[in-house]
Amino acid sequence: MTQLRKLTIVIKGAGEMASAVAWRLYMSNMPKILMLETDYPLAVRREVSFCEALYDGLKTVEEVDAVKVQGLSDIYQAWEQGKVAVASDPQWHLLEKIHPDLVVDAILAKSNLGTRMQEAELVIGLGPGYSAGNDVHMVIETNRGHNLGRIITAGPAAPNTGIPGSIGGFSEERVLRAPIDGKFTARRSIGDQVKADEIVGFIQETEIHTKIGGVIRGLIRSDTLVTNGLKIGDIDPRGQVSHCYTISDKARAIGGSVLEAVLRIYN
Repeated sequence: MTQLRKLTIVIKGAGEMASAVAWRLYMSNMPKILMLETDYPLAVRREVSFCEALYDGLKTVEEVDAVKVQGLSDIYQAWEQGKVAVASDPQWHLLEKIHPDLVVDAILAKSNLGTRMQEAELVIGLGPGYSAGNDVHMVIETNRGHNLGRIITAGPAAPNTGIPGSIGGFSEERVLRAPIDGKFTARRSIGDQVKADEIVGFIQETEIHTKIGGVIRGLIRSDTLVTNGLKIGDIDPRGQVSHCYTISDKARAIGGSVLEAVLRIYN
């Protein structure tokens, strides 16, 4: 366990899935975690995304704290305090300064934005866009279904279907998307119960309506500039408010698979 505690970990991205990975590794006694994000992250499930620390300075997910950092001294101070470090570093400049043992690309961009096996002793990619043995050492399957969480050591994950996973019998209907470009203004909040055809916000003067009833599990920040088709919210038809503030089954499974991949190498 001493060796695991000494591992330096960089996670690209700090949204829902990346945060579940960070949470699982942290809870498994691997606390030296740095998460790299864009300047203005667009997380939907903000209550379980460490990237919110870039806006508020601190974000807690299931009793694990993450703090905003700006340089090496901030990173080391965060680790000394037992906190996950989150930096705005879209070009990953801190990678060369940190020299990580493990890199996890959890951006979920559906394509590889530049991650290479040479970045660390172990490099893991989540979902489609990576090829194990070529640009990363291992790929984690993120597609819902029988193979969710499978560790791939040769070749790619399943291609992106473009279809959201089914929850409570609903798939695309539960997702809120921007119908136009513009600035999003929220009228409702994460955790609110809604009925079908309720207004949850506006983009410019265009109303954003729900298609189904349930609880607002995710919603991007108000005053965010969005583009046509962007996912801006998520309605959970199961209606459990507590689900808004805890890691999902899918994210927890993926986090567990990353942990297994690490233990294959370091245990």
